[in-house]
Amino acid sequence: MKIPNEIRFLARVGAVVAIVLIAKCVAHYFRGEAIQLNALFTGIIAANVFLMGFLLSGVLSDYKESERLPGELGACLENMATEVVGIGLSKPEANIKPCLNRISQLAADLYGYFYKKVEVADLLEGVNDLTVQFENLQSSTQGTFIARLKQEQSNLRRTIIRINIIRETSFVSTGYLLADMITFLLCLGLVLTFVDPFYESLFFAGIIAYLMIFLLLLIRDLDNPFGYYEAGSSADVTLAPLEEAIDRLAKLALSAAGPKPAAKVAVAATVSAPVSAPVSAPVPVPQAAPTPEPKSKKKGKSKRGYLGRGSEAVSRRV
Repeated sequence: MKIPNEIRFLARVGAVVAIVLIAKCVAHYFRGEAIQLNALFTGIIAANVFLMGFLLSGVLSDYKESERLPGELGACLENMATEVVGIGLSKPEANIKPCLNRISQLAADLYGYFYKKVEVADLLEGVNDLTVQFENLQSSTQGTFIARLKQEQSNLRRTIIRINIIRETSFVSTGYLLADMITFLLCLGLVLTFVDPFYESLFFAGIIAYLMIFLLLLIRDLDNPFGYYEAGSSADVTLAPLEEAIDRLAKLALSAAGPKPAAKVAVAATVSAPVSAPVSAPVPVPQAAPTPEPKSKKKGKSKRGYLGRGSEAVSRRV
């Protein structure tokens, strides 16, 4: 069964405190407690606590920043992958599979970098290789898509460099040296200080030594939030967002299809289009012949007859 890192950390602190208490017992047995407890000794303890607080506040700012960096790495990688998938949807003839495979491999290399299985130079070289993949896609899409991809590439490079600086750089190395020296001298003073009765001396020596040693080891552990490769590191930030992004990118790269020729795409579009029913020409409707109007029984009189009747009427009036 694997022992949690927190238990290992407490065990390390307890082992150092046990050494201090054993030395205290040996000094008491041989009557080597030659220092009398006074106000100067308590002042040294207070100064050491102040120095520990200064170091702790300095490393906490970097630690809080480091908590969001793995999530930013995963977001940059997935943003690039989704942009590439969008190019493939708008232009089916574009070959997006090599680019997706390169992004997925880069995500796996990032995970190996945190465990010191991949060097930072090789990792940055992999980020630079994405430029070639983006240029291959430039002929298949608009310039705005490539500009967004390169922007995410720049953010990814900046985040990797920031993580490497936090991991490889210690906060105020001279401050650590001073804290180590004062803590060692305080533990030595606790061993050689005479306090009566002895069990009170043993109790206070153990409490003060545990506090000083615990703070010193905790600050050193917080100074490197990416110490996954260290056996005793217990204050590392989580890589869960990056691990989830790696799984999604691997599935996306496996499901991506190769390029489709333009002719086949046109045929596929024709086949997939809904077939409409043929529209038949309008059939002329036969119209009934017009029925002839019935002729009247009385024949109309000619114009000459009307004129003759009119002349007779005139002659009668005269």
